[in-house]
Amino acid sequence: MTAFSACRPEVEAAGAIYVEKLIHVDGNLVSGHAWPDLPGFMKEFFALLNVKKEASV
Repeated sequence: MTAFSACRPEVEAAGAIYVEKLIHVDGNLVSGHAWPDLPGFMKEFFALLNVKKEASV
């Protein structure tokens, strides 16, 4: 999984393997580095849900 770099020790202490990427998908788990990565995170999250229709504003 990925997370903010300062959180790496906690990620690894929890038993996960830390990867240095902004967005990481492993099976049905999506993790992101920080809040600016939310658009990419949501894109991957919705892909896992098979959401194809874009929202209109």
